[in-house]
Amino acid sequence: MQLNLKNCLVFFDLETTGINPNSDRIVEISYIKVHPNGKEESKTYRVNPGIPIPKESSDIHHITDADVANCPSFKEIGQTIANDIVGCDLAGFNSNRFDIPLLVEEFLRHDVDIDISHRKLVDVQVIFHKMEQRTLSAAYKFYCNKELEGAHGAEADAKATYEVLKAQLDRYPDLQNDVASLSEFSMHNRNVDFAGKMVYNDANVEVFNFGKYKDIPVEDVLKKDMGYYGWMMNGDFSLNTKNVLTRIRLRSVTK
Repeated sequence: MQLNLKNCLVFFDLETTGINPNSDRIVEISYIKVHPNGKEESKTYRVNPGIPIPKESSDIHHITDADVANCPSFKEIGQTIANDIVGCDLAGFNSNRFDIPLLVEEFLRHDVDIDISHRKLVDVQVIFHKMEQRTLSAAYKFYCNKELEGAHGAEADAKATYEVLKAQLDRYPDLQNDVASLSEFSMHNRNVDFAGKMVYNDANVEVFNFGKYKDIPVEDVLKKDMGYYGWMMNGDFSLNTKNVLTRIRLRSVTK
């Protein structure tokens, strides 16, 4: 089934130095840009992360320090990537929990000017887990009846994710072929920040999603415990989370 698109939809995958979106770095990014008319464009970049790639990560994606030694840094290619995806909706596999937060951190870290906070985000893994409970390789076998060659390579994984979503739409008539509906279906929570430290509750109010103030409105906490704001700003939270928290704080003091 071909995708019913209003905006371009970019399927992307990251290979990284580790699994912490706050501190790890991209070593490979691949993306497929699907236009509403069905046209497809793809790009893959190897990236010098500026830090050593741990062996346990290399064992998974088979990218070593030597492989990226002469590759551009994210600072060098970040704006090009941003230009390619500006105005696009985004799709990936486990992307809402990992790839999107890490990509946003890289953009913020290198002062790349792009805002994806209002874009639709489709997480194919969430659709898969809600429907079948498997991994990407199993999803590819299950939906496409193919073996995933080159798993844990960004290009292979991005292409497989694209094919799986199209097959999911063919398999499940209840899934709407519409990015807005797919984005809503693939959300775990309605996140305020990409890391999900703050979410919208049923009343559409921003509340904390962790810790001692879980489910308490962010504005209420900032009014009664400014030390919590300082703790978060100095803590191991993503730049995006800190930026969103600051925006809420500034908004509350101007009311």
